[in-house]
Order: sequence, then structure tokens, then C-alpha cells
Amino acid sequence: MKKNTGKLESLFLNNENICMATDLYQLTMVAGYFERGINHKSTFELFVRDLPKNRSYLIAAGLEQAIYYLRNLRFTAEYLKYLKNLHIFKNVSGTFFNYLQDFRFSGDIYAVPEGTAIFANEPIIRVTASMIEAQIIETYLLSMINYQTLIASKASRVVHAADGRGVIDFGTRRAHGPQAGVLAARACFIGGCAGTSNVLAAKELGITPIGTIAHSWVMAYADEYESFQDFHKVFPGNTILLIDTYDTIKGAKLATRIGKKLKGVRLDSGNITLLSKRVRKILDDAGLEHVKITASGDLNEYKISQMLAKGACIDFFGVGTEMAISKDVPALGGVYKLVEQEQEGRLIPKMKFSKEKETCPSKKQVYRFLNKRGLFKKDIIGLVDEEFDAEELLQPVVKKGKLVYKIPTVQQIQRTAARNISQLPEKFKDMDCKTAYPVTISKRLESLRDKTIKEKRIK
Repeated sequence: MKKNTGKLESLFLNNENICMATDLYQLTMVAGYFERGINHKSTFELFVRDLPKNRSYLIAAGLEQAIYYLRNLRFTAEYLKYLKNLHIFKNVSGTFFNYLQDFRFSGDIYAVPEGTAIFANEPIIRVTASMIEAQIIETYLLSMINYQTLIASKASRVVHAADGRGVIDFGTRRAHGPQAGVLAARACFIGGCAGTSNVLAAKELGITPIGTIAHSWVMAYADEYESFQDFHKVFPGNTILLIDTYDTIKGAKLATRIGKKLKGVRLDSGNITLLSKRVRKILDDAGLEHVKITASGDLNEYKISQMLAKGACIDFFGVGTEMAISKDVPALGGVYKLVEQEQEGRLIPKMKFSKEKETCPSKKQVYRFLNKRGLFKKDIIGLVDEEFDAEELLQPVVKKGKLVYKIPTVQQIQRTAARNISQLPEKFKDMDCKTAYPVTISKRLESLRDKTIKEKRIK
């Protein structure tokens, strides 16, 4: 056990400690492979078995950070020393730790581009590398892809519900830690958000930072209008006022006294639908038709849809907790499974036979078919060498450890996501869609699966 030396620890990931952001069993397995001389060229695929409840699609996200991890994965002396001293590794040879010291990922990666709509059982990432290399990266890949895909998909639903009105990510304070907050901001933007309250994400990714005041600003003053005036004096070009600290209607009337330079007001509590209508009238009667109304306060796609259906006069929605942690579905069940190994020059299909968790063997590709209107028609999961008159979703990203993929900006990824959603038939965008998008496996893949099962049973 580490002694308490009084040293403060941030526990933030960096290039040096990223190697330890994994499950112990990944390291014990690769140590076992190394000691027993098992290091066949192997292929793993990352996919989601089942879509979460009330989800009809997912938006792939997290690939850029996964690539960064693969390109920077190193085992430094400090962490090698820590591993050597763990009791579980007492019988592992020093040669293994020498191997880790020189570790570099040298395999191949195929992946679905970020922003692409994906469905159950479709490979999102395919890794081909030595068994040790492919195994050791599992935890990080799953963590990154699962989380960002989950949040981007949730954000997409919220943006769709907003029906053309802007959605802003307000989730940093409720995310599962500051690191998650930054990743959530990125994923929310991919899902279609117009901006974020997270300053770091905004700076690093070129996303619009959005934020004004909290209730504490108003409460710090004895007079509500004085608080509005002072904020306007400091930020005359960005005066967006929070008007519900005491009395929303009174707050709205006070806000109109700022005049034509007032940019917006925000509602954060009460019956926002009703209040937004009354506030809109107050603003319009004062000749402030240009002033925008932002709503916030535990919003999600269902509440937004209901508010708009009742005629809410809202221009922007600030969404925090519900989106940044995907509150209704807080985890995505992505898995990473061995599908093929090369042994003595032969490709050996691998699959899991467990009931309800059966997988399909061998390297796969996702083939997407469009109808005459350019909308998604169906997907077929097939073997990599099959030929269909369809788009192949998995694209080469890394070859022999070298990046061969042009990393898009997050703005380009957002446009990809928007284009994919526009191509998704309307019925699959329903918040409670009960109809599954058609995804089947090819006849060749089905035949290989059945053959693999039969051969396994014979043995």
C-alpha cells in the first residue's frame, strides 16, 4: 500500500501514466502470453451487442483519442518498476518487462469514421496485431469509444428534439470528473451541439464557449437591476441575463431596461413553457424582438419535445446532466472480441459460443446500402473480401503502426454526424423507436459461423 506522504495527486492522465489506465487482467494476460510464447497475429473487433433501451442508432465517437493512445503508449521506468513489484508478477521473467520497455503498437487499425451512424453488432474498430499488442489496448479502446459514442448519441437525440433550435452543452459540472467533462463536451458537439460551457474543450477544439452568469451573481447584489446593469457594463456585447433568481416576470421586465443591447435572457426554473411565452411577450412589447430566450434546468430530449409541442418560445436549450452522463442510459455495452488468429500460415476463425453472447468469426466489414432517395436502406455485416454495391464503413486508420488516416476536425465530424442523421429514415429518429434498423449478416459469414460452430462441437 502506498504511504501517505502528503503529496497531492491530480490523477489526470498524461503521456507517461496512460500506460497504466487499464485493467490489471490485461497485463496479466499479456505476461502469460509472453511467458508461454503465445503471440500469434490476431484480430479483435469492438462492437456494441445491443442498442440501449429506446435507442435506434448510435453515433460513433472517440476514435481520435483512441489513435492518440495507440501512438503514445509507452511504459516508463517508474511504472515498470511498480508492475515488477506487484506480487502477482513475482514469477514473471525480467525479459517480459524489457519487452514492455520497448513496446510500440505496430499493428493495423480499421475503424468507422467518427460521426457515422452505427447499429448493434457492427464492428466500430477492427484491430489486427500480435496477440500481446491487440490485447493490451482493449480497456482503453473500450473506455474511450464506449463513453464518447454514448454521449454523442445522446446529444444527437437532444438536438433532434430541439427541432432546429440551438443546444448548448452545460454538463461539465455534472460529468464524472473534469476529464470526462472535456470528452463529453467533444462528444456533445459531434452530436450537434452549438457550443459548450467547457472552456478547455472550447479552446482545444475550436468550439464556441458559451456562458454568462449564475444566480450567485444576482444574489451578490442588493438590487437585481443593479446586478443586470453591472454585468452589461462589463460585457456590453454579450449581455445574457438570468432572470429567474427571484421572480421571473419581474426579472424579465427589469431586463428590458437594458434596452436594445440586451442579447438574451435565460430561464432555469418553474414552468418554463408558460414562462417563456410570457417573457417573449414582455420582450416583444418592449421592442426587443431580437432578444433570444435560453432554457436550462435538468432538460432532456423528452422534456424539450414536450415543451415545444406546447408552444414554448425557446431559442436555445442549455442541457447539462442529462446529456453529459446520458442519465437515462449511463453506460454503453461495447465489447472487444477475438475473431481471428493466424497460426502456421493459416487463418483460424475465432468466436464465442456462450448463450446470448455468441459472436461471429473472422475479419468483417460493414456494408451500407442506400435507397433511391439517398437514405439508409439496410446494412450487411460481411467478410472483408466480399463485394457489394454498397459503402464500406470500416476505413484504414493505422497500418503497421503508422497513421494512414487524415484526422478530421471536430467540426468536420459534426457535419458527418449531421449528414448521417439526415440520411436516417424518420421512423428511426423517434425517441422511443421500437423498430430496429435492418442489419443482417451475409450468407458467406453465416456459412462460416455455422461451420465454425460445427467444427467446435466435433472437437
